[in-house]
Amino acid sequence: MTTTEYGHEHHQYGAGYGRRGGRVPVGLRAPFAGRAWREFLYVLLSLPISIALFTYAVTMFALGVGLLVTFLGIPVLAGALAGSRGLGALERVRARGLLGLDVAAPEPLRVRKGGAMAWMWAALKDGASWRALLYSVLHLPWAVFSFGVAVTVWVTGWSLLSYPLWFWVLPVYGGQDGIQLYGDATHQMYLDNPFEIAVTAAVGLLFVLAAPWITRALTTVDRLMVHGLLGPSRLATRVVELESDRGVVVDTAAADLRRIERDLHDGAQARLVNLAMDLGLAKEKLAEDPQAAARMVDEAHGEVKTALQELRDLARGIHPAVLTDRGLDAALSSVASRCAVPVRLDVDLSERPAPAIEGIAYFTVSELLQNITKHSRARSAWVDVWRVENRLMLQVTDDGVGGADSGAGSGLAGLAGRLDAVDGILVVDSPEGGPTRVTAELPWRG
Repeated sequence: MTTTEYGHEHHQYGAGYGRRGGRVPVGLRAPFAGRAWREFLYVLLSLPISIALFTYAVTMFALGVGLLVTFLGIPVLAGALAGSRGLGALERVRARGLLGLDVAAPEPLRVRKGGAMAWMWAALKDGASWRALLYSVLHLPWAVFSFGVAVTVWVTGWSLLSYPLWFWVLPVYGGQDGIQLYGDATHQMYLDNPFEIAVTAAVGLLFVLAAPWITRALTTVDRLMVHGLLGPSRLATRVVELESDRGVVVDTAAADLRRIERDLHDGAQARLVNLAMDLGLAKEKLAEDPQAAARMVDEAHGEVKTALQELRDLARGIHPAVLTDRGLDAALSSVASRCAVPVRLDVDLSERPAPAIEGIAYFTVSELLQNITKHSRARSAWVDVWRVENRLMLQVTDDGVGGADSGAGSGLAGLAGRLDAVDGILVVDSPEGGPTRVTAELPWRG
């Protein structure tokens, strides 16, 4: 464990986080919120829709299985699966519109060339279609239960809460003194005095306040079913993530190569070309004006030193030797010592992670410290590095102006993409006025 302080000050980070608040507590606002009524509408529509889906799924599946003794069973079963996939797409649209649940479409059918038979075989092998068929069967019992609970709670709540307004209807038009709680041949109990009416309204208020949360709990199961049965499989999602990460890695590598080529062309290469020209002129003047030639050689010597320093800086930017030889502690100590803002470094690692992860961690901290130097107006910064189980944790904090924006187009967004390519995470906490805290999490892979 090493703790070091380095001394040695604008990327105005983007907009901070907005906060929305209201004077009315959320529990009292919930029954009137649009989200609560959209969820209730989702539950109401689920019953007739699930009945239609269940009828379709059971009928088509039974018909297809029954006809398997003939050739007709295969196209019927394939068509049933394809239809279930299409109905699943409609359910995802309904969930997106009423529940705010955005579920990606599953992977498309992988149909090889071969016509109708190839399509039917692909449909029969498609896991997403079978999951959609299973959704159509399993959703009906849950839709019946959630419909009964939600309608009972909402109707009971609003009926009891509004009882003081309509209780006069019963004696005038119903021939009784109010809601009857108990009655037999000799005794009747009605809610007809002011106290009982008030208690009834209070119970109704409790039901009304609880109804949105009960409905939300019910639709949580719907969310899980839609996400688990109508979305892409975990394997397919992982394949898409890996393909995306591979693209990020390729783009990053290409950008690094372009940067190296530009630095070589504009820096060391240009100096070496000038050096060759100066040495050629010095060679021509050597016989006729030795002193002028000596001066030109001396200037060329200075150019060589500058070119060597630029090459060292370029090599350090590619992969510093100190990182390979001595690890993150020493490499980050070197970075912190060159930072214009005083940096306190705390590295708590008993062993070294994988070389690739070590390199990404090094460049992550380097870029964050550059941001602090250029844009944060900070007086001091802190870098903490530690391990949690099989994850490498990095945290860079400064006391600058804050307002860091990790949205698309910023340097932080590019850094987050680079970390995501290796299953890493970048979290930015930077309210306006500071402080800014950026936490990175990387796989250890030691």
